[in-house]
Amino acid sequence: MDYGSILAFVQFFFAVVIGLYFWNLLKAQQGSKVAVRKESRKEQDRLASLRSIALTEPLSERTRPQRFEDIVGQEEGLRALRAALCGPNPQHVLIYGPPGVGKTAAARLVLEEAKRNPRSPFRPDAAFVEIDATTARFDERGIADPLIGSVHDPIYQGAGPLGVAGIPQPKPGAVTRAHGGILFIDEIGELHPVQMNKLLKVLEDRKVLLESAYYNPDDPNLPAHIKDAFENGLPADFRLVGATTRMPEEIPPAIRSRCVEIFFRPLAPEEVGLIARRAAARLDLPMDEGAVRVIERYARNGREAVNIVQIAAGLAETEGRRRVTTADVEWVVNTGQYTPRPERRVADRPQVGVAHGLAVYGPNLGTLIEIEVVSSRAATAGQGRITMTGVIDEEEFGGGGRPLKRRKSTARGSVENVLAALRPLLPVHPADYDLHINFPGGIPLDGPSAGACLAAALYSALTGVPVDNQVAITGEVTARGLVRAVGGIQTKVAAARQAGARRVVLPRENWQESLARCGLEVIPVSTVEEVLRATLVRDEPAQGGTRGEVPAQVLTAAPRGTSP
Repeated sequence: MDYGSILAFVQFFFAVVIGLYFWNLLKAQQGSKVAVRKESRKEQDRLASLRSIALTEPLSERTRPQRFEDIVGQEEGLRALRAALCGPNPQHVLIYGPPGVGKTAAARLVLEEAKRNPRSPFRPDAAFVEIDATTARFDERGIADPLIGSVHDPIYQGAGPLGVAGIPQPKPGAVTRAHGGILFIDEIGELHPVQMNKLLKVLEDRKVLLESAYYNPDDPNLPAHIKDAFENGLPADFRLVGATTRMPEEIPPAIRSRCVEIFFRPLAPEEVGLIARRAAARLDLPMDEGAVRVIERYARNGREAVNIVQIAAGLAETEGRRRVTTADVEWVVNTGQYTPRPERRVADRPQVGVAHGLAVYGPNLGTLIEIEVVSSRAATAGQGRITMTGVIDEEEFGGGGRPLKRRKSTARGSVENVLAALRPLLPVHPADYDLHINFPGGIPLDGPSAGACLAAALYSALTGVPVDNQVAITGEVTARGLVRAVGGIQTKVAAARQAGARRVVLPRENWQESLARCGLEVIPVSTVEEVLRATLVRDEPAQGGTRGEVPAQVLTAAPRGTSP
Protein backbone atom coordinates (compact mmCIF):
# COMPACT_ATOMS: atom_id res chain seq x y z
CA MET A 1 0.00 0.00 0.00
CA ASP A 2 1.51 3.25 -1.03
CA TYR A 3 1.82 6.34 1.14
CA GLY A 4 -1.19 8.08 -0.46
CA SER A 5 -3.49 5.18 0.28
CA ILE A 6 -2.39 5.13 3.92
CA LEU A 7 -3.02 8.87 4.23
CA ALA A 8 -6.48 8.52 2.66
CA PHE A 9 -7.33 5.70 5.05
CA VAL A 10 -6.24 7.74 8.06
CA GLN A 11 -8.30 10.72 6.89
CA PHE A 12 -11.29 8.52 6.33
CA PHE A 13 -10.86 6.96 9.77
CA PHE A 14 -10.72 10.32 11.54
CA ALA A 15 -13.63 11.59 9.45
CA VAL A 16 -15.70 8.64 10.64
CA VAL A 17 -14.65 9.17 14.26
CA ILE A 18 -15.42 12.88 14.13
CA GLY A 19 -18.70 12.19 12.37
CA LEU A 20 -19.68 9.65 14.99
CA TYR A 21 -18.69 12.11 17.74
CA PHE A 22 -20.86 14.92 16.38
CA TRP A 23 -23.66 12.48 15.55
CA ASN A 24 -23.65 11.33 19.17
CA LEU A 25 -23.64 14.96 20.32
CA LEU A 26 -26.59 15.75 18.07
CA LYS A 27 -28.38 12.63 19.25
CA ALA A 28 -27.74 13.54 22.89
CA GLN A 29 -28.90 17.10 22.27
CA GLN A 30 -32.05 15.88 20.58
CA GLY A 31 -32.54 13.40 23.39
CA SER A 32 -32.07 16.19 25.90
CA LYS A 33 -34.64 18.33 24.09
CA VAL A 34 -37.03 15.39 24.02
CA ALA A 35 -36.46 14.83 27.73
CA VAL A 36 -37.00 18.53 28.46
CA ARG A 37 -40.19 18.58 26.38
CA LYS A 38 -41.38 15.43 28.09
CA GLU A 39 -40.66 16.86 31.54
CA SER A 40 -42.27 20.16 30.56
CA ARG A 41 -45.45 18.39 29.38
CA LYS A 42 -45.50 16.43 32.61
CA GLU A 43 -45.21 19.60 34.70
CA GLN A 44 -47.80 21.43 32.58
CA ASP A 45 -50.22 18.55 33.09
CA ARG A 46 -49.54 18.66 36.81
CA LEU A 47 -50.13 22.43 36.94
CA ALA A 48 -53.33 22.06 34.91
CA SER A 49 -54.49 19.39 37.33
CA LEU A 50 -53.72 21.65 40.30
CA ARG A 51 -55.54 24.60 38.71
CA SER A 52 -58.60 22.45 38.12
CA ILE A 53 -58.95 22.14 41.90
CA ALA A 54 -60.52 25.19 43.53
CA LEU A 55 -61.96 25.64 46.99
CA THR A 56 -64.68 28.13 47.76
CA GLU A 57 -63.61 31.75 47.86
CA PRO A 58 -62.89 32.92 51.43
CA LEU A 59 -65.48 35.26 52.90
CA SER A 60 -62.77 37.86 53.41
CA GLU A 61 -62.25 37.95 49.63
CA ARG A 62 -65.98 38.05 48.89
CA THR A 63 -66.46 40.99 51.23
CA ARG A 64 -63.46 42.97 49.97
CA PRO A 65 -64.66 46.53 49.19
CA GLN A 66 -65.43 47.11 45.52
CA ARG A 67 -66.77 50.65 45.93
CA PHE A 68 -66.05 53.57 48.19
CA GLU A 69 -69.41 52.95 49.87
CA ASP A 70 -68.16 49.52 50.96
CA ILE A 71 -65.39 51.06 53.08
CA VAL A 72 -67.04 51.71 56.42
CA GLY A 73 -66.22 54.59 58.74
CA GLN A 74 -63.39 56.22 56.77
CA GLU A 75 -65.13 59.12 55.08
CA GLU A 76 -62.53 61.68 56.15
CA GLY A 77 -59.61 59.41 55.34
CA LEU A 78 -61.00 58.65 51.89
CA ARG A 79 -61.58 62.33 51.24
CA ALA A 80 -57.96 63.09 52.10
CA LEU A 81 -56.66 60.17 50.03
CA ARG A 82 -58.64 61.24 46.97
CA ALA A 83 -57.43 64.82 47.37
CA ALA A 84 -53.83 63.59 47.47
CA LEU A 85 -53.98 61.20 44.50
CA CYS A 86 -56.87 62.05 42.16
CA GLY A 87 -55.81 65.55 41.12
CA PRO A 88 -53.38 66.72 38.43
CA ASN A 89 -50.44 66.60 40.89
CA PRO A 90 -50.68 63.36 42.88
CA GLN A 91 -48.54 63.11 46.01
CA HIS A 92 -46.77 60.35 47.91
CA VAL A 93 -48.93 59.21 50.81
CA LEU A 94 -48.52 57.54 54.18
CA ILE A 95 -51.69 55.99 55.62
CA TYR A 96 -51.75 55.38 59.37
CA GLY A 97 -54.40 53.24 60.96
CA PRO A 98 -55.19 50.01 62.80
CA PRO A 99 -55.36 46.76 60.82
CA GLY A 100 -58.50 45.71 59.01
CA VAL A 101 -60.01 49.15 58.36
CA GLY A 102 -59.62 49.25 54.56
CA LYS A 103 -56.28 50.95 53.85
CA THR A 104 -55.28 48.67 50.96
CA ALA A 105 -58.76 48.60 49.41
CA ALA A 106 -58.98 52.39 49.63
CA ALA A 107 -55.68 52.82 47.77
CA ARG A 108 -56.84 50.50 44.96
CA LEU A 109 -60.18 52.27 44.56
CA VAL A 110 -58.58 55.72 44.60
CA LEU A 111 -56.23 54.75 41.76
CA GLU A 112 -59.20 53.55 39.69
CA GLU A 113 -60.93 56.89 40.28
CA ALA A 114 -57.77 58.82 39.42
CA LYS A 115 -57.47 56.97 36.09
CA ARG A 116 -60.93 58.23 35.15
CA ASN A 117 -59.90 61.85 35.72
CA PRO A 118 -58.75 63.38 32.39
CA ARG A 119 -56.47 65.79 34.27
CA SER A 120 -54.72 63.03 36.17
CA PRO A 121 -51.25 61.90 35.00
CA PHE A 122 -52.24 58.28 35.69
CA ARG A 123 -52.97 56.54 32.41
CA PRO A 124 -55.82 54.03 32.00
CA ASP A 125 -53.29 51.19 32.20
CA ALA A 126 -51.52 52.54 35.32
CA ALA A 127 -50.34 49.66 37.49
CA PHE A 128 -51.07 49.05 41.16
CA VAL A 129 -48.07 47.14 42.50
CA GLU A 130 -48.44 45.82 46.02
CA ILE A 131 -45.56 44.63 48.17
CA ASP A 132 -45.35 43.69 51.84
CA ALA A 133 -42.41 45.25 53.65
CA THR A 134 -42.22 42.35 56.10
CA THR A 135 -41.41 39.92 53.27
CA ALA A 136 -39.51 42.20 50.87
CA ARG A 137 -36.15 40.89 51.98
CA PHE A 138 -33.04 41.53 49.95
CA ASP A 139 -29.60 40.02 49.55
CA GLU A 140 -26.89 42.21 51.06
CA ARG A 141 -24.55 41.19 48.23
CA GLY A 142 -26.93 42.82 45.74
CA ILE A 143 -27.88 39.55 44.04
CA ALA A 144 -31.61 40.08 44.60
CA ASP A 145 -33.76 42.98 45.70
CA PRO A 146 -37.49 42.61 44.93
CA LEU A 147 -38.19 46.24 45.83
CA ILE A 148 -35.48 48.27 44.11
CA GLY A 149 -34.09 45.82 41.57
CA SER A 150 -30.68 44.25 41.12
CA VAL A 151 -28.04 43.17 38.58
CA HIS A 152 -27.35 39.55 37.70
CA ASP A 153 -23.63 39.53 37.09
CA PRO A 154 -22.08 36.94 34.73
CA ILE A 155 -21.08 34.81 37.72
CA TYR A 156 -24.71 34.58 38.79
CA GLN A 157 -26.00 31.02 38.61
CA GLY A 158 -28.40 30.71 35.70
CA ALA A 159 -27.23 33.95 34.03
CA GLY A 160 -27.86 32.34 30.63
CA PRO A 161 -26.26 33.22 27.26
CA LEU A 162 -25.62 36.84 28.23
CA GLY A 163 -23.82 35.68 31.34
CA VAL A 164 -21.67 33.32 29.28
CA ALA A 165 -20.75 36.34 27.12
CA GLY A 166 -19.70 38.23 30.25
CA ILE A 167 -22.60 40.70 30.16
CA PRO A 168 -24.34 41.84 33.41
CA GLN A 169 -28.14 41.84 33.29
CA PRO A 170 -30.33 44.45 35.07
CA LYS A 171 -33.39 42.97 36.77
CA PRO A 172 -36.17 45.48 37.56
CA GLY A 173 -37.84 45.57 40.97
CA ALA A 174 -41.24 46.67 42.20
CA VAL A 175 -40.39 50.37 41.83
CA THR A 176 -39.91 49.92 38.08
CA ARG A 177 -42.95 47.68 37.67
CA ALA A 178 -44.96 50.46 39.34
CA HIS A 179 -43.67 53.09 36.88
CA GLY A 180 -46.55 55.35 35.91
CA GLY A 181 -48.79 53.97 38.65
CA ILE A 182 -48.88 53.36 42.39
CA LEU A 183 -46.47 51.37 44.53
CA PHE A 184 -48.33 50.23 47.64
CA ILE A 185 -46.05 49.13 50.48
CA ASP A 186 -47.95 47.48 53.30
CA GLU A 187 -46.42 47.81 56.78
CA ILE A 188 -43.88 50.28 55.44
CA GLY A 189 -42.62 50.82 58.97
CA GLU A 190 -41.09 47.33 58.85
CA LEU A 191 -38.94 48.12 55.81
CA HIS A 192 -35.24 47.46 56.34
CA PRO A 193 -33.26 50.70 56.86
CA VAL A 194 -31.03 49.94 53.85
CA GLN A 195 -34.06 49.49 51.61
CA MET A 196 -35.66 52.60 53.07
CA ASN A 197 -32.62 54.66 52.11
CA LYS A 198 -32.61 53.18 48.61
CA LEU A 199 -36.31 53.94 48.27
CA LEU A 200 -35.73 57.56 49.28
CA LYS A 201 -33.10 57.86 46.54
CA VAL A 202 -35.53 56.43 43.99
CA LEU A 203 -38.26 58.84 45.08
CA GLU A 204 -35.86 61.72 44.56
CA ASP A 205 -34.39 60.61 41.21
CA ARG A 206 -37.51 58.89 39.84
CA LYS A 207 -35.27 56.20 38.41
CA VAL A 208 -33.08 53.34 39.59
CA LEU A 209 -29.35 53.69 38.99
CA LEU A 210 -27.54 50.35 38.72
CA GLU A 211 -23.91 49.44 39.12
CA SER A 212 -21.81 46.41 38.24
CA ALA A 213 -18.09 45.73 38.20
CA TYR A 214 -18.67 43.67 35.06
CA TYR A 215 -20.24 46.49 33.08
CA ASN A 216 -18.02 47.61 30.21
CA PRO A 217 -19.56 50.33 28.01
CA ASP A 218 -16.95 49.61 25.30
CA ASP A 219 -17.89 45.94 24.94
CA PRO A 220 -19.04 45.53 21.30
CA ASN A 221 -21.24 42.58 22.35
CA LEU A 222 -23.16 44.71 24.88
CA PRO A 223 -26.88 44.84 23.89
CA ALA A 224 -28.30 48.32 23.45
CA HIS A 225 -31.02 47.87 26.09
CA ILE A 226 -28.50 46.89 28.76
CA LYS A 227 -26.24 49.82 27.92
CA ASP A 228 -29.28 52.11 28.09
CA ALA A 229 -30.26 50.71 31.49
CA PHE A 230 -26.79 51.32 32.93
CA GLU A 231 -26.34 54.72 31.34
CA ASN A 232 -29.80 56.17 32.04
CA GLY A 233 -31.18 53.96 34.80
CA LEU A 234 -34.45 52.03 34.95
CA PRO A 235 -37.55 54.27 35.04
CA ALA A 236 -39.32 54.45 38.42
CA ASP A 237 -41.69 57.41 38.32
CA PHE A 238 -44.57 56.32 40.54
CA ARG A 239 -46.53 57.49 43.55
CA LEU A 240 -45.81 55.77 46.81
CA VAL A 241 -48.65 54.78 49.12
CA GLY A 242 -47.33 53.34 52.35
CA ALA A 243 -49.63 51.82 54.97
CA THR A 244 -48.61 51.23 58.56
CA THR A 245 -50.04 50.36 61.95
CA ARG A 246 -47.16 52.17 63.66
CA MET A 247 -47.24 55.61 65.22
CA PRO A 248 -45.96 58.52 63.07
CA GLU A 249 -42.92 59.06 65.30
CA GLU A 250 -41.84 55.48 64.57
CA ILE A 251 -41.55 56.18 60.83
CA PRO A 252 -38.23 57.72 59.62
CA PRO A 253 -38.57 61.51 59.28
CA ALA A 254 -36.98 61.40 55.81
CA ILE A 255 -39.86 59.39 54.35
CA ARG A 256 -42.49 61.33 56.30
CA SER A 257 -41.21 64.63 54.92
CA ARG A 258 -41.82 63.41 51.36
CA CYS A 259 -45.37 62.17 51.96
CA VAL A 260 -48.83 63.45 52.77
CA GLU A 261 -49.87 61.82 56.03
CA ILE A 262 -53.43 60.48 56.23
CA PHE A 263 -55.07 58.82 59.21
CA PHE A 264 -57.70 56.09 59.11
CA ARG A 265 -59.58 55.82 62.38
CA PRO A 266 -60.60 52.69 64.30
CA LEU A 267 -64.10 51.45 63.65
CA ALA A 268 -66.92 52.16 66.09
CA PRO A 269 -68.91 49.16 67.38
CA GLU A 270 -71.92 49.96 65.20
CA GLU A 271 -69.64 50.11 62.13
CA VAL A 272 -68.21 46.69 62.96
CA GLY A 273 -71.79 45.44 63.27
CA LEU A 274 -72.60 46.79 59.80
CA ILE A 275 -69.66 44.87 58.32
CA ALA A 276 -70.82 41.70 60.11
CA ARG A 277 -74.32 42.05 58.67
CA ARG A 278 -72.93 42.51 55.16
CA ALA A 279 -70.76 39.42 55.58
CA ALA A 280 -73.73 37.33 56.71
CA ALA A 281 -75.75 38.62 53.74
CA ARG A 282 -72.99 37.44 51.36
CA LEU A 283 -73.35 33.97 52.87
CA ASP A 284 -77.15 34.21 52.57
CA LEU A 285 -77.46 33.27 56.25
CA PRO A 286 -79.72 35.26 58.59
CA MET A 287 -78.03 36.33 61.82
CA ASP A 288 -79.62 37.15 65.16
CA GLU A 289 -79.31 40.74 66.38
CA GLY A 290 -77.87 39.37 69.59
CA ALA A 291 -75.08 37.80 67.55
CA VAL A 292 -74.36 41.18 65.98
CA ARG A 293 -74.19 42.74 69.45
CA VAL A 294 -71.58 40.17 70.51
CA ILE A 295 -69.49 40.87 67.41
CA GLU A 296 -69.68 44.60 68.09
CA ARG A 297 -68.36 43.99 71.56
CA TYR A 298 -65.45 41.72 70.64
CA ALA A 299 -64.34 42.55 67.06
CA ARG A 300 -62.00 45.53 66.77
CA ASN A 301 -61.99 45.79 62.98
CA GLY A 302 -63.71 44.57 59.86
CA ARG A 303 -61.35 41.65 59.32
CA GLU A 304 -62.04 40.23 62.76
CA ALA A 305 -65.79 40.71 62.27
CA VAL A 306 -65.74 38.81 58.96
CA ASN A 307 -63.67 35.99 60.48
CA ILE A 308 -66.10 35.59 63.37
CA VAL A 309 -69.06 35.49 61.00
CA GLN A 310 -67.39 32.89 58.79
CA ILE A 311 -66.58 30.53 61.68
CA ALA A 312 -70.04 30.99 63.22
CA ALA A 313 -71.65 30.31 59.84
CA GLY A 314 -69.53 27.18 59.46
CA LEU A 315 -70.72 25.99 62.86
CA ALA A 316 -74.34 26.54 61.89
CA GLU A 317 -73.86 24.75 58.55
CA THR A 318 -72.23 21.68 60.13
CA GLU A 319 -75.17 21.39 62.52
CA GLY A 320 -77.68 21.65 59.70
CA ARG A 321 -79.00 25.09 60.56
CA ARG A 322 -79.60 28.03 58.27
CA ARG A 323 -79.29 30.77 60.87
CA VAL A 324 -76.40 32.18 62.89
CA THR A 325 -77.45 32.49 66.51
CA THR A 326 -76.06 34.44 69.42
CA ALA A 327 -74.81 31.19 70.94
CA ASP A 328 -72.83 30.45 67.76
CA VAL A 329 -70.98 33.77 67.92
CA GLU A 330 -70.39 33.46 71.66
CA TRP A 331 -68.85 30.03 71.05
CA VAL A 332 -66.53 31.54 68.41
CA VAL A 333 -65.30 34.39 70.62
CA ASN A 334 -64.75 32.01 73.54
CA THR A 335 -62.95 29.42 71.42
CA GLY A 336 -60.84 32.09 69.72
CA GLN A 337 -60.14 33.76 73.08
CA TYR A 338 -61.19 37.18 71.82
CA THR A 339 -61.01 39.94 74.40
CA PRO A 340 -63.75 42.57 74.64
CA ARG A 341 -63.15 45.97 73.10
CA PRO A 342 -62.05 48.49 75.71
CA GLU A 343 -65.11 50.56 76.50
CA ARG A 344 -64.18 53.45 78.73
CA ARG A 345 -67.06 55.61 79.82
CA VAL A 346 -67.23 58.77 81.88
CA ALA A 347 -68.22 58.38 85.53
CA ASP A 348 -71.84 58.59 86.62
CA ARG A 349 -71.37 61.65 88.84
CA PRO A 350 -68.72 64.20 89.86
CA GLN A 351 -66.02 62.92 92.22
CA VAL A 352 -63.31 64.49 94.31
CA GLY A 353 -59.81 63.85 93.01
CA VAL A 354 -60.99 62.04 89.85
CA ALA A 355 -60.66 63.63 86.41
CA HIS A 356 -61.00 62.31 82.89
CA GLY A 357 -58.08 62.81 80.52
CA LEU A 358 -57.47 61.82 76.92
CA ALA A 359 -54.61 59.79 75.46
CA VAL A 360 -53.45 58.43 72.12
CA TYR A 361 -52.09 54.87 72.31
CA GLY A 362 -51.84 53.86 68.64
CA PRO A 363 -52.22 55.15 65.08
CA ASN A 364 -55.41 57.19 65.27
CA LEU A 365 -56.40 55.28 68.41
CA GLY A 366 -57.57 57.44 71.29
CA THR A 367 -59.03 56.60 74.65
CA LEU A 368 -60.43 58.18 77.78
CA ILE A 369 -58.17 57.83 80.81
CA GLU A 370 -59.03 58.31 84.46
CA ILE A 371 -56.62 60.01 86.83
CA GLU A 372 -57.13 59.49 90.56
CA VAL A 373 -55.56 61.61 93.28
CA VAL A 374 -55.93 60.93 97.01
CA SER A 375 -54.55 63.43 99.52
CA SER A 376 -53.94 63.04 103.24
CA ARG A 377 -52.21 65.36 105.69
CA ALA A 378 -48.52 64.49 106.06
CA ALA A 379 -47.14 63.40 109.43
CA THR A 380 -44.74 66.35 109.34
CA ALA A 381 -45.71 69.70 107.85
CA GLY A 382 -43.80 70.42 104.67
CA GLN A 383 -42.63 66.78 104.34
CA GLY A 384 -45.44 65.43 102.17
CA ARG A 385 -44.64 62.58 99.79
CA ILE A 386 -45.80 61.94 96.22
CA THR A 387 -46.58 58.36 95.23
CA MET A 388 -47.32 57.51 91.61
CA THR A 389 -48.75 54.24 90.37
CA GLY A 390 -49.84 53.07 86.96
CA VAL A 391 -46.92 54.66 85.06
CA ILE A 392 -43.20 54.01 85.03
CA ASP A 393 -41.29 56.29 87.38
CA GLU A 394 -38.07 56.05 85.37
CA GLU A 395 -37.47 55.27 81.72
CA GLU A 396 -34.42 54.33 79.71
CA PHE A 397 -33.44 55.89 76.42
CA GLY A 398 -30.53 55.54 74.06
CA GLY A 399 -29.41 52.19 72.71
CA GLY A 400 -28.34 51.50 69.16
CA GLY A 401 -24.77 50.92 70.31
CA ARG A 402 -24.88 53.81 72.77
CA PRO A 403 -25.03 53.31 76.55
CA LEU A 404 -28.53 53.45 77.98
CA LYS A 405 -29.35 56.46 80.12
CA ARG A 406 -32.07 56.97 82.69
CA ARG A 407 -34.36 59.90 83.19
CA LYS A 408 -37.50 60.65 85.15
CA SER A 409 -40.64 59.75 83.27
CA THR A 410 -42.56 62.51 81.53
CA ALA A 411 -45.52 61.82 83.82
CA ARG A 412 -43.42 62.53 86.92
CA GLY A 413 -42.14 65.75 85.36
CA SER A 414 -45.69 66.74 84.51
CA VAL A 415 -46.77 66.34 88.16
CA GLU A 416 -43.96 68.61 89.33
CA ASN A 417 -44.88 71.27 86.76
CA VAL A 418 -48.54 71.13 87.74
CA LEU A 419 -47.81 71.47 91.46
CA ALA A 420 -45.61 74.49 90.77
CA ALA A 421 -48.44 76.07 88.74
CA LEU A 422 -51.10 75.29 91.38
CA ARG A 423 -49.28 76.63 94.47
CA PRO A 424 -50.43 80.27 94.01
CA LEU A 425 -54.03 79.11 93.52
CA LEU A 426 -54.37 76.62 96.36
CA PRO A 427 -55.68 77.55 99.82
CA VAL A 428 -53.33 74.93 101.27
CA HIS A 429 -49.66 74.10 100.74
CA PRO A 430 -49.19 70.88 98.71
CA ALA A 431 -46.04 69.98 100.67
CA ASP A 432 -48.20 69.53 103.79
CA TYR A 433 -50.01 66.58 102.17
CA ASP A 434 -49.13 63.09 101.05
CA LEU A 435 -50.39 62.65 97.49
CA HIS A 436 -51.15 59.33 95.84
CA ILE A 437 -51.58 59.72 92.07
CA ASN A 438 -52.86 56.74 90.14
CA PHE A 439 -53.23 56.19 86.39
CA PRO A 440 -55.50 53.11 86.25
CA GLY A 441 -56.17 51.01 83.20
CA GLY A 442 -52.69 50.24 81.90
CA ILE A 443 -52.95 52.61 78.92
CA PRO A 444 -49.53 53.94 77.79
CA LEU A 445 -49.56 57.56 78.87
CA ASP A 446 -47.93 60.61 77.36
CA GLY A 447 -47.15 62.53 80.55
CA PRO A 448 -47.08 66.12 79.22
CA SER A 449 -50.51 65.91 77.58
CA ALA A 450 -52.00 64.77 80.89
CA GLY A 451 -50.89 67.96 82.66
CA ALA A 452 -54.22 69.81 82.49
CA CYS A 453 -56.12 66.74 83.67
CA LEU A 454 -53.63 66.31 86.52
CA ALA A 455 -54.16 69.93 87.52
CA ALA A 456 -57.91 69.43 87.91
CA ALA A 457 -57.51 66.15 89.82
CA LEU A 458 -54.81 67.53 92.18
CA TYR A 459 -56.70 70.72 92.89
CA SER A 460 -59.85 68.71 93.56
CA ALA A 461 -58.10 66.30 95.94
CA LEU A 462 -56.48 69.16 97.94
CA THR A 463 -59.63 71.30 98.20
CA GLY A 464 -62.46 68.76 98.22
CA VAL A 465 -64.12 70.35 95.17
CA PRO A 466 -65.40 67.64 92.78
CA VAL A 467 -64.48 67.53 89.09
CA ASP A 468 -67.22 67.56 86.47
CA ASN A 469 -67.65 63.98 85.27
CA GLN A 470 -68.89 65.12 81.84
CA VAL A 471 -65.61 66.87 80.96
CA ALA A 472 -62.58 65.31 79.24
CA ILE A 473 -59.33 67.27 79.52
CA THR A 474 -56.06 67.40 77.58
CA GLY A 475 -53.16 69.83 77.46
CA GLU A 476 -49.59 70.29 78.67
CA VAL A 477 -49.07 72.54 81.70
CA THR A 478 -45.90 74.56 82.20
CA ALA A 479 -44.44 75.49 85.58
CA ARG A 480 -45.81 79.03 85.06
CA GLY A 481 -49.35 77.71 84.68
CA LEU A 482 -49.69 78.02 80.90
CA VAL A 483 -51.49 75.36 78.87
CA ARG A 484 -49.57 74.34 75.77
CA ALA A 485 -50.63 72.49 72.62
CA VAL A 486 -50.56 68.71 72.39
CA GLY A 487 -50.89 66.22 69.55
CA GLY A 488 -53.70 63.96 68.38
CA ILE A 489 -56.51 66.42 69.08
CA GLN A 490 -58.98 65.02 66.55
CA THR A 491 -58.38 61.48 67.79
CA LYS A 492 -58.78 62.56 71.42
CA VAL A 493 -62.00 64.46 70.74
CA ALA A 494 -63.43 61.39 68.97
CA ALA A 495 -62.50 59.26 72.00
CA ALA A 496 -64.22 61.75 74.33
CA ARG A 497 -67.39 61.62 72.26
CA GLN A 498 -67.38 57.83 72.19
CA ALA A 499 -66.86 57.72 75.97
CA GLY A 500 -69.98 59.79 76.58
CA ALA A 501 -68.38 63.12 77.52
CA ARG A 502 -70.29 66.31 76.79
CA ARG A 503 -67.44 68.81 76.97
CA VAL A 504 -63.77 68.81 76.03
CA VAL A 505 -61.16 71.15 77.52
CA LEU A 506 -58.16 71.58 75.25
CA PRO A 507 -55.33 74.10 74.66
CA ARG A 508 -56.31 77.24 72.81
CA GLU A 509 -53.38 76.65 70.44
CA ASN A 510 -55.10 73.43 69.31
CA TRP A 511 -58.35 75.17 68.38
CA GLN A 512 -59.63 74.44 64.87
CA GLU A 513 -62.84 75.54 63.22
CA SER A 514 -63.69 71.91 62.45
CA LEU A 515 -63.96 71.23 66.20
CA ALA A 516 -67.11 73.35 66.29
CA ARG A 517 -68.82 70.53 64.37
CA CYS A 518 -67.58 67.65 66.52
CA GLY A 519 -70.84 67.28 68.45
CA LEU A 520 -69.31 68.30 71.80
CA GLU A 521 -68.89 71.58 73.62
CA VAL A 522 -65.25 72.50 73.10
CA ILE A 523 -63.64 74.80 75.68
CA PRO A 524 -60.25 76.24 74.64
CA VAL A 525 -58.02 77.35 77.53
CA SER A 526 -54.67 79.07 77.93
CA THR A 527 -54.00 78.89 81.69
CA VAL A 528 -54.49 76.53 84.60
CA GLU A 529 -57.04 78.95 86.10
CA GLU A 530 -59.19 78.53 82.98
CA VAL A 531 -58.86 74.75 83.25
CA LEU A 532 -60.10 74.81 86.84
CA ARG A 533 -62.99 77.13 86.06
CA ALA A 534 -64.09 74.87 83.21
CA THR A 535 -63.81 71.58 85.10
CA LEU A 536 -64.63 72.09 88.80
CA VAL A 537 -68.21 71.66 90.01
CA ARG A 538 -69.41 74.39 92.35
CA ASP A 539 -72.98 73.49 93.21
CA GLU A 540 -73.26 69.69 93.18
CA PRO A 541 -72.45 67.46 96.19
CA ALA A 542 -69.15 65.61 95.94
CA GLN A 543 -68.66 61.86 95.98
CA GLY A 544 -65.47 60.68 97.63
CA GLY A 545 -64.53 63.82 99.56
CA THR A 546 -65.63 66.91 101.43
CA ARG A 547 -65.75 70.30 99.84
CA GLY A 548 -63.25 72.80 101.15
CA GLU A 549 -62.47 76.49 100.81
CA VAL A 550 -61.68 77.66 97.28
CA PRO A 551 -60.21 81.02 96.22
CA ALA A 552 -62.68 83.26 94.41
CA GLN A 553 -60.45 83.75 91.37
CA VAL A 554 -60.65 80.03 90.65
CA LEU A 555 -64.40 79.55 90.96
CA THR A 556 -65.37 82.72 89.14
CA ALA A 557 -67.75 81.63 86.41
CA ALA A 558 -66.06 81.39 83.05
CA PRO A 559 -67.91 81.53 79.74
CA ARG A 560 -68.22 78.25 77.88
CA GLY A 561 -68.54 77.79 74.17
CA THR A 562 -67.03 76.40 71.03
CA SER A 563 -64.89 79.33 69.98
CA PRO A 564 -61.69 80.70 71.44
